[in-house]
Amino acid sequence: MGFLSRFWRDVSAEAARFDPTFKRDDVVPLAAADGVPGAQTFDSMDDPRFLEYVRTGEMTGMNVDGVGFRSLRNMATLRCLTLISQTIGMLPVNLMTCDTARTIQEKNPAHRLMRYKPNAWQTPSEFKSLMQLRCMMDGQSFARIIRSMGRPIALVPLPRGYVAPRFNWATLQIEYVATNPQAGTEVLGPQDIFHLRDISIDGVNGISRIQLSREVLDLARHAERAASKTFETGVMAGGAIEVQGELSDEAYARMKTSIRENYSGSENAGDWMIVEGGGKANQFQTTAQSAQQIETRNHQIEEVARMWGVPRPLLMMSDTSWGAGIEQLAIFFIQYGLSHWFNSWEEASARSMLTEAQLGVYKYKFDETELLRGTLADQAAFFSKAMGAGGSAPWMTQNEVRERLDLSQSDDPQADLLRNPMTMKTQGVKTNEPAEAS
Repeated sequence: MGFLSRFWRDVSAEAARFDPTFKRDDVVPLAAADGVPGAQTFDSMDDPRFLEYVRTGEMTGMNVDGVGFRSLRNMATLRCLTLISQTIGMLPVNLMTCDTARTIQEKNPAHRLMRYKPNAWQTPSEFKSLMQLRCMMDGQSFARIIRSMGRPIALVPLPRGYVAPRFNWATLQIEYVATNPQAGTEVLGPQDIFHLRDISIDGVNGISRIQLSREVLDLARHAERAASKTFETGVMAGGAIEVQGELSDEAYARMKTSIRENYSGSENAGDWMIVEGGGKANQFQTTAQSAQQIETRNHQIEEVARMWGVPRPLLMMSDTSWGAGIEQLAIFFIQYGLSHWFNSWEEASARSMLTEAQLGVYKYKFDETELLRGTLADQAAFFSKAMGAGGSAPWMTQNEVRERLDLSQSDDPQADLLRNPMTMKTQGVKTNEPAEAS
């Protein structure tokens, strides 16, 4: 299929010749020369992926390194992707029991990979952020699970475009065709691949929201180019001085020198200009065209925010939702913009990392309380009620509260008991009861 690769390279060159606005770095390298790692080829001219590419100009299924990078140049998209991926990366995910004790399995290798060290060169935050970012760009991301004696010992992120999931109708199982630049192509089972996917139609391949929203991002890119062109070639003068008749060369030069020396710069802001010879100063107003351009760009930011479920203030837009309003928007973002990602990570981790015998016994759980702490006053009110202040039934011990606040554990035996500080009665055990009146 090398001739197809050469054909596409020639097409991009011709586009650059005939389209003045064409930029070579806008071309997504969907097909490269034979033998190049990550190159995408097609089985035949009837290959559905080839027909889809001819029809839409986009690839489905396997994605390669070029897809999505152009979209990251859009600041709203970059902000949304980094906000979500870095938030997912910084939150701890724990493997715990499913019983009422909720005991964290510190010694289980499936827990330690996600919590402490996924591989030899990445921190858990870097691993989760990378996998989340790729998933949002391509619709899915993959990591190879390295096992020793049946236990997972490493999670290795696989490059974009090197894995193609497919459904095997003979075995009724999903399998992964992975390209290894050194060992060739190999077929792996679901126990060998950590697969995080976004929305899907067939249940096998995730769909890239960036590809689904291509028109929105293209319009935003055109609006950016229009604004850049305006600043490059547009008139930026603040106004014009109108005079009757034609000025002599001497008068024209004297007026330009006076404006430049006496009225330019921040130190002359607000000064009055003296206009001679019947001249009249006319200040330029914002045109309807430029106002509409700003409105279009703001609308595209809203479209991108809608695509990822990120509230406008989190995109650094000048909204009036501050104080209690911004706090509610942050809660909204966690509930509707992040919670489904938490669930996807938890279930994908359990599917890939746990055995059949461990399912239902252990589960992965994100700890999103770091995002819900609030101010110190809010935390004090919450923990006071959690320990039974105000007559409410306690549901946290003193040491549990101290652990949440990253404080050392108390040696007081009562610190591990549920007790009401108003009556000093522990649940089920009475301590420090006031003496009965004689």
